[in-house]
Amino acid sequence: MSVRANIREVAESLYERRLRRRVVASHPPRHVGVILDGNRRWAREVGLTDPSDGHRVGARKIVDLLDWADEAGVEVVTLFLLSTDNLGRPSDELEQLLEIIATAVEGLAAPDRRWRVRVVGNPDLVPSPTAARLAAAAAGTEGRTGMQVNAAIGYGGRQEIADAVRKLLLRHAEAGTSIEELAEVLDVDHIAEHLYTSGQPDPDLVIRTSGEQRLSGFLMWQSVYSEFYFTEAFWPQFRRIDFLRALRDYSDRHRRYGG
Repeated sequence: MSVRANIREVAESLYERRLRRRVVASHPPRHVGVILDGNRRWAREVGLTDPSDGHRVGARKIVDLLDWADEAGVEVVTLFLLSTDNLGRPSDELEQLLEIIATAVEGLAAPDRRWRVRVVGNPDLVPSPTAARLAAAAAGTEGRTGMQVNAAIGYGGRQEIADAVRKLLLRHAEAGTSIEELAEVLDVDHIAEHLYTSGQPDPDLVIRTSGEQRLSGFLMWQSVYSEFYFTEAFWPQFRRIDFLRALRDYSDRHRRYGG
Protein backbone atom coordinates (compact mmCIF):
# COMPACT_ATOMS: atom_id res chain seq x y z
CA MET A 1 0.00 0.00 0.00
CA SER A 2 1.36 3.44 -0.96
CA VAL A 3 1.94 6.14 1.64
CA ARG A 4 -0.84 8.23 0.10
CA ALA A 5 -3.31 5.33 0.24
CA ASN A 6 -2.33 4.61 3.83
CA ILE A 7 -2.89 8.24 4.84
CA ARG A 8 -6.28 8.22 3.11
CA GLU A 9 -7.28 5.03 4.93
CA VAL A 10 -6.30 6.46 8.31
CA ALA A 11 -8.13 9.72 7.59
CA GLU A 12 -11.31 7.84 6.58
CA SER A 13 -11.09 5.69 9.71
CA LEU A 14 -10.84 8.76 11.95
CA TYR A 15 -13.70 10.43 10.09
CA GLU A 16 -15.86 7.32 10.45
CA ARG A 17 -15.19 7.22 14.19
CA ARG A 18 -16.30 10.85 14.56
CA LEU A 19 -19.44 10.09 12.58
CA ARG A 20 -20.20 7.07 14.77
CA ARG A 21 -19.82 9.10 17.95
CA ARG A 22 -22.12 11.78 16.59
CA VAL A 23 -24.75 9.28 15.47
CA VAL A 24 -24.65 7.43 18.79
CA ALA A 25 -25.19 10.72 20.62
CA SER A 26 -28.22 11.57 18.47
CA HIS A 27 -31.68 10.00 18.32
CA PRO A 28 -31.53 7.30 15.61
CA PRO A 29 -34.45 6.64 13.26
CA ARG A 30 -36.65 3.77 14.46
CA HIS A 31 -37.38 2.53 10.94
CA VAL A 32 -35.07 2.85 7.93
CA GLY A 33 -36.14 1.87 4.42
CA VAL A 34 -33.43 1.15 1.86
CA ILE A 35 -33.78 0.98 -1.92
CA LEU A 36 -30.84 -1.23 -2.92
CA ASP A 37 -30.22 0.20 -6.37
CA GLY A 38 -27.37 0.04 -8.85
CA ASN A 39 -26.27 -3.61 -8.85
CA ARG A 40 -26.39 -3.96 -12.63
CA ARG A 41 -24.69 -0.62 -13.31
CA TRP A 42 -21.97 -1.41 -10.81
CA ALA A 43 -21.37 -4.76 -12.52
CA ARG A 44 -20.95 -3.04 -15.89
CA GLU A 45 -18.68 -0.38 -14.39
CA VAL A 46 -16.27 -2.94 -12.91
CA GLY A 47 -16.27 -5.05 -16.08
CA LEU A 48 -18.47 -7.99 -15.06
CA THR A 49 -20.21 -9.57 -18.04
CA ASP A 50 -23.04 -11.20 -16.11
CA PRO A 51 -25.39 -8.64 -14.44
CA SER A 52 -26.38 -11.32 -11.93
CA ASP A 53 -22.89 -11.08 -10.46
CA GLY A 54 -23.77 -7.54 -9.42
CA HIS A 55 -26.86 -8.82 -7.64
CA ARG A 56 -24.80 -11.51 -5.88
CA VAL A 57 -22.34 -8.94 -4.56
CA GLY A 58 -25.24 -6.70 -3.55
CA ALA A 59 -26.91 -9.57 -1.70
CA ARG A 60 -23.77 -10.14 0.36
CA LYS A 61 -23.74 -6.44 1.31
CA ILE A 62 -27.12 -6.76 3.07
CA VAL A 63 -25.70 -8.40 6.19
CA ASP A 64 -23.23 -5.52 6.57
CA LEU A 65 -26.06 -2.99 6.38
CA LEU A 66 -28.11 -4.81 9.00
CA ASP A 67 -25.12 -5.03 11.33
CA TRP A 68 -24.59 -1.25 10.98
CA ALA A 69 -28.28 -0.56 11.60
CA ASP A 70 -28.31 -2.86 14.64
CA GLU A 71 -25.26 -1.11 16.04
CA ALA A 72 -26.93 2.30 15.57
CA GLY A 73 -30.07 1.27 17.45
CA VAL A 74 -32.44 1.07 14.48
CA GLU A 75 -35.48 -1.09 15.27
CA VAL A 76 -36.85 -1.84 11.78
CA VAL A 77 -35.18 -2.04 8.37
CA THR A 78 -37.17 -2.52 5.17
CA LEU A 79 -35.17 -3.68 2.13
CA PHE A 80 -36.56 -3.12 -1.37
CA LEU A 81 -35.32 -6.31 -3.04
CA LEU A 82 -37.73 -6.95 -5.92
CA SER A 83 -40.42 -4.67 -7.29
CA THR A 84 -43.49 -5.72 -9.22
CA ASP A 85 -41.86 -4.07 -12.27
CA ASN A 86 -38.82 -6.35 -11.88
CA LEU A 87 -41.10 -9.36 -12.38
CA GLY A 88 -41.34 -8.40 -16.05
CA ARG A 89 -37.65 -9.03 -16.72
CA PRO A 90 -36.59 -11.80 -19.15
CA SER A 91 -37.29 -15.22 -17.66
CA ASP A 92 -33.67 -16.38 -17.43
CA GLU A 93 -32.57 -13.17 -15.72
CA LEU A 94 -35.57 -13.21 -13.38
CA GLU A 95 -34.94 -16.84 -12.43
CA GLN A 96 -31.37 -16.03 -11.38
CA LEU A 97 -32.48 -12.93 -9.50
CA LEU A 98 -35.16 -14.82 -7.58
CA GLU A 99 -32.64 -17.49 -6.60
CA ILE A 100 -30.21 -14.84 -5.34
CA ILE A 101 -32.94 -13.11 -3.34
CA ALA A 102 -34.35 -16.31 -1.83
CA THR A 103 -30.87 -17.45 -0.82
CA ALA A 104 -30.16 -14.04 0.73
CA VAL A 105 -33.37 -14.08 2.77
CA GLU A 106 -32.67 -17.62 3.96
CA GLY A 107 -29.25 -16.38 5.07
CA LEU A 108 -30.81 -13.51 7.03
CA ALA A 109 -33.10 -16.01 8.75
CA ALA A 110 -30.35 -18.52 9.56
CA PRO A 111 -30.25 -19.86 13.15
CA ASP A 112 -27.09 -17.88 13.96
CA ARG A 113 -28.84 -14.58 13.10
CA ARG A 114 -30.86 -12.60 15.62
CA TRP A 115 -33.17 -10.76 13.23
CA ARG A 116 -36.91 -11.24 12.78
CA VAL A 117 -37.75 -11.46 9.09
CA ARG A 118 -41.04 -10.53 7.44
CA VAL A 119 -41.58 -10.83 3.70
CA VAL A 120 -43.67 -7.91 2.49
CA GLY A 121 -45.24 -7.95 -0.94
CA ASN A 122 -47.79 -9.99 -2.80
CA PRO A 123 -46.68 -13.66 -2.69
CA ASP A 124 -49.10 -14.52 -5.49
CA LEU A 125 -46.93 -12.51 -7.90
CA VAL A 126 -43.83 -14.59 -7.14
CA PRO A 127 -43.35 -18.19 -8.42
CA SER A 128 -44.78 -20.56 -5.82
CA PRO A 129 -41.50 -22.43 -5.08
CA THR A 130 -39.78 -19.13 -4.32
CA ALA A 131 -42.75 -17.89 -2.28
CA ALA A 132 -42.65 -21.10 -0.23
CA ARG A 133 -38.93 -20.71 0.49
CA LEU A 134 -39.42 -17.10 1.57
CA ALA A 135 -42.38 -17.95 3.81
CA ALA A 136 -40.47 -20.81 5.46
CA ALA A 137 -37.46 -18.59 6.11
CA ALA A 138 -39.58 -15.88 7.71
CA ALA A 139 -41.54 -18.39 9.81
CA GLY A 140 -38.29 -19.70 11.25
CA THR A 141 -37.56 -16.31 12.83
CA GLU A 142 -40.81 -16.01 14.77
CA GLY A 143 -40.19 -15.45 18.44
CA ARG A 144 -36.86 -13.73 17.96
CA THR A 145 -36.39 -10.43 19.76
CA GLY A 146 -33.82 -8.78 17.49
CA MET A 147 -34.25 -6.10 14.87
CA GLN A 148 -37.21 -6.43 12.49
CA VAL A 149 -36.14 -6.92 8.87
CA ASN A 150 -38.76 -6.53 6.14
CA ALA A 151 -37.81 -8.04 2.79
CA ALA A 152 -39.91 -6.31 0.12
CA ILE A 153 -40.25 -8.87 -2.68
CA GLY A 154 -42.86 -8.73 -5.42
CA TYR A 155 -43.57 -5.34 -3.90
CA GLY A 156 -45.25 -2.28 -5.39
CA GLY A 157 -46.67 0.66 -3.49
CA ARG A 158 -49.85 0.80 -5.55
CA GLN A 159 -50.22 -2.97 -5.29
CA GLU A 160 -49.89 -2.75 -1.51
CA ILE A 161 -52.65 -0.15 -1.21
CA ALA A 162 -54.91 -2.12 -3.56
CA ASP A 163 -54.29 -5.30 -1.54
CA ALA A 164 -55.01 -3.45 1.72
CA VAL A 165 -58.34 -2.15 0.43
CA ARG A 166 -59.22 -5.61 -0.90
CA LYS A 167 -58.50 -7.23 2.48
CA LEU A 168 -60.52 -4.55 4.21
CA LEU A 169 -63.54 -5.09 1.95
CA LEU A 170 -63.37 -8.87 2.30
CA ARG A 171 -63.17 -8.67 6.10
CA HIS A 172 -66.22 -6.44 6.29
CA ALA A 173 -68.10 -8.51 3.74
CA GLU A 174 -67.53 -11.60 5.91
CA ALA A 175 -68.87 -9.64 8.89
CA GLY A 176 -71.98 -8.67 6.94
CA THR A 177 -71.14 -4.95 6.74
CA SER A 178 -72.84 -3.20 3.84
CA ILE A 179 -70.95 -0.87 1.51
CA GLU A 180 -72.99 2.04 2.84
CA GLU A 181 -72.10 1.19 6.45
CA LEU A 182 -68.43 0.80 5.58
CA ALA A 183 -68.37 4.15 3.76
CA GLU A 184 -69.61 5.83 6.94
CA VAL A 185 -66.66 4.66 9.05
CA LEU A 186 -63.83 4.12 6.55
CA ASP A 187 -60.72 6.19 7.28
CA VAL A 188 -56.95 6.03 6.75
CA ASP A 189 -56.42 3.99 9.92
CA HIS A 190 -58.67 1.22 8.60
CA ILE A 191 -56.55 0.96 5.45
CA ALA A 192 -53.25 1.21 7.36
CA GLU A 193 -54.26 -1.80 9.46
CA HIS A 194 -54.15 -3.95 6.31
CA LEU A 195 -50.84 -2.77 4.82
CA TYR A 196 -47.97 -5.25 4.55
CA THR A 197 -46.17 -3.44 7.39
CA SER A 198 -49.15 -3.26 9.74
CA GLY A 199 -48.18 -3.01 13.38
CA GLN A 200 -44.83 -1.38 12.60
CA PRO A 201 -43.77 2.27 12.79
CA ASP A 202 -43.65 4.15 9.50
CA PRO A 203 -40.15 4.73 8.10
CA ASP A 204 -38.40 7.77 9.51
CA LEU A 205 -35.67 7.63 6.87
CA VAL A 206 -35.57 6.22 3.34
CA ILE A 207 -32.18 5.75 1.68
CA ARG A 208 -31.70 5.16 -2.04
CA THR A 209 -28.37 4.28 -3.58
CA SER A 210 -27.10 4.79 -7.17
CA GLY A 211 -27.93 8.50 -7.55
CA GLU A 212 -31.56 8.08 -8.58
CA GLN A 213 -33.83 10.52 -6.73
CA ARG A 214 -37.22 8.84 -6.73
CA LEU A 215 -38.99 6.24 -4.62
CA SER A 216 -40.23 4.00 -7.46
CA GLY A 217 -43.35 3.16 -5.45
CA PHE A 218 -41.44 2.10 -2.32
CA LEU A 219 -43.56 2.45 0.84
CA MET A 220 -45.78 5.04 -0.83
CA TRP A 221 -48.33 5.13 1.97
CA GLN A 222 -45.90 4.82 4.88
CA SER A 223 -43.30 7.36 3.69
CA VAL A 224 -45.57 10.40 3.62
CA TYR A 225 -43.55 12.04 6.43
CA SER A 226 -40.25 10.23 5.89
CA GLU A 227 -36.94 11.97 5.37
CA PHE A 228 -35.10 10.95 2.19
CA TYR A 229 -31.39 10.48 1.60
CA PHE A 230 -29.98 9.86 -1.87
CA THR A 231 -26.38 8.79 -2.43
CA GLU A 232 -24.41 8.42 -5.66
CA ALA A 233 -22.82 5.14 -4.52
CA PHE A 234 -24.08 2.02 -6.25
CA TRP A 235 -25.43 -0.50 -3.74
CA PRO A 236 -22.41 -2.88 -3.89
CA GLN A 237 -20.17 0.14 -3.12
CA PHE A 238 -22.24 1.33 -0.14
CA ARG A 239 -20.03 1.59 2.96
CA ARG A 240 -20.56 2.01 6.68
CA ILE A 241 -19.42 5.60 6.28
CA ASP A 242 -22.20 6.20 3.72
CA PHE A 243 -24.76 4.77 6.14
CA LEU A 244 -23.47 6.93 8.98
CA ARG A 245 -23.67 10.00 6.75
CA ALA A 246 -27.32 9.20 6.07
CA LEU A 247 -28.01 8.92 9.81
CA ARG A 248 -26.13 12.15 10.48
CA ASP A 249 -28.13 13.91 7.77
CA TYR A 250 -31.33 12.60 9.33
CA SER A 251 -30.35 13.78 12.82
CA ASP A 252 -29.57 17.26 11.48
CA ARG A 253 -33.05 17.74 10.04
CA HIS A 254 -35.93 19.27 11.94
CA ARG A 255 -38.88 17.01 11.19
CA ARG A 256 -42.08 18.99 10.67
CA TYR A 257 -44.49 16.13 9.80
CA GLY A 258 -46.22 18.27 7.21
CA GLY A 259 -46.22 21.42 9.34
